[in-house]
Amino acid sequence: MDEKMITADVFTANSIDEKLMLGNEAVAQGAWEAGVRVVTSYPGTPSTEITEVIAHFPEINVQWAPNEKVACEVAFGASLGGARSMTCMKHVGVNVAADPIFTAAYTGVNGGMVIVVADDPAMHSSQNEQDSRYYARAAHIPMLEPSDSRECAAFAKLAFQMSEELDTPIFLRLTTRIAHARSVTPVGERTEAALKPYQKDMMKNVMMPAMAKKRHLHVEQRETFLKEAANRMPINVVKMRETSVGIITSGACYEYVRDALPYASTLKLGMVYPLPMKLIREFASKVERLIVVEELEGLMEKDIAAAGIAVEGKKYTGIQGELSVEKLKNVLNGEPMPEIHTQELPGRPPVLCPGCPHRGVFYTLNKLNMRVMGDIGCYTLAALPPLSAIDACLCMGASIGMASGMERAQGKAFSKSTVAVLGDSTFIHSGITSLVDAVYNQESITVIILDNRITGMTGHQQNPATGFDIHHQPAPQLNLEKLAESCGVTDVRIVDPFDLKAMEKAVREAAANETVSVIIARRPCALLDKTVHPSCRIEGCKNCGACMKLTCPAIERAEGGVRINPALCIGCGMCVQVCPFKAIKSGEDA
Repeated sequence: MDEKMITADVFTANSIDEKLMLGNEAVAQGAWEAGVRVVTSYPGTPSTEITEVIAHFPEINVQWAPNEKVACEVAFGASLGGARSMTCMKHVGVNVAADPIFTAAYTGVNGGMVIVVADDPAMHSSQNEQDSRYYARAAHIPMLEPSDSRECAAFAKLAFQMSEELDTPIFLRLTTRIAHARSVTPVGERTEAALKPYQKDMMKNVMMPAMAKKRHLHVEQRETFLKEAANRMPINVVKMRETSVGIITSGACYEYVRDALPYASTLKLGMVYPLPMKLIREFASKVERLIVVEELEGLMEKDIAAAGIAVEGKKYTGIQGELSVEKLKNVLNGEPMPEIHTQELPGRPPVLCPGCPHRGVFYTLNKLNMRVMGDIGCYTLAALPPLSAIDACLCMGASIGMASGMERAQGKAFSKSTVAVLGDSTFIHSGITSLVDAVYNQESITVIILDNRITGMTGHQQNPATGFDIHHQPAPQLNLEKLAESCGVTDVRIVDPFDLKAMEKAVREAAANETVSVIIARRPCALLDKTVHPSCRIEGCKNCGACMKLTCPAIERAEGGVRINPALCIGCGMCVQVCPFKAIKSGEDA
């Protein structure tokens, strides 16, 4: 292993320009400059824009994968074939990709392989706050963490160099604030990384037990080397100021520390695993009080304390949510947090868009008092009142398995009023195997696939069921109904969710079956349909409130009843169907 590469200054490369970039854009730029050839990902906020930006670089082979596991395996295959490759995902996506990731640490790489993971403190768009640094430790894979867009680009380039030199995948960790914040970033030209020759090597690349035992030794040797070399890496930076307090931090937290405690000495870690313990010990010896400022888990604090170094941290900052300048001033300086507002502001919960096709499905399920095992997608908003139509939501693709488990716990009679609901992209991501399981084990559950022809929640990315690739070029289109039939489902029906009578009829009939039934609720996302329809209108409202149960943002309370906001209404006509007094008229009938 070449220590010159490990200790090289990543900011010395000549730039030809500077641009204001999101952290995600800067990662894409850095990977392009590093000569990456293959990028494959599954969209997941806050990481999605990295792959979307890379799709504009013609030199790179870019694709959306069905899920993170497949993406990681394709990236590994590209690396094995000698190309520099990258895969990007959010923190929960690492759970899906963990199987190939852990073993790739044993096999090592050929071309450099970078795994970008974006954590989401405060759960802006996620179901948990897991800390991906624990994956780096568990898999024994080095992890870099930039603190601004400039470092995002530089660390991306460094990650590819380290990957090839250390013969391992490299984690590049962002958080939401780094991924979605802008700062000035030097940009340079692309350096074409030569395609490395492929050589068959069973002992290195085939992880049967006998080979894996020997490769595990390589993992240990690599980590031992890196723990020592980390102490001399320029990306781990000491800035001595006042010595009354020293702060060890990384990523976005470094920016908070510099604003909240400008007088404090700092050790900013660019590599958060493994830690440069010798450097940390030297820094600790120069300050009176040592504090670790890190979001989420106290991983660094625990490791430093385990090394016998007196340190504080989580007793001040906690393990939940994001940190901020204000919070750090409050807990470390004793300064009160500023008053943000003087009166309580009304809540503004997110809602399904006007004309969203999911609305008709969940209105029907609520009307029929069905128990609904939900899934990850914008349709999860249907859990909120007044729809209140989702009982549980766990992870991508879990709805079918949960419905099956409910039946196994409570019996088939119970499952007659239980349905599993998931989106088309989510079904492809990790719902297919659960459908196979339900058929194989002779369940009688009802599965509703919300086929809105796009991956909606993360901003309209293509998937295998849309008929287009990441470049919006025609691609083979997965036939969901034939797929369900090939899994053994004998009752597959397609329904327009705007047709509430047909939707209710389909759910009632499917629930009566003694075998697995699949309903495909098919209508494009309202944001994809650019057709302008006349808005609906109300004449002689009785103020019964039935239309308000649809939770359509276009339907508003007014004096003496309700009104339809023509600026929001797209003329879907669902409100026309639910009004018991026929007071709502379709715009098409005007």
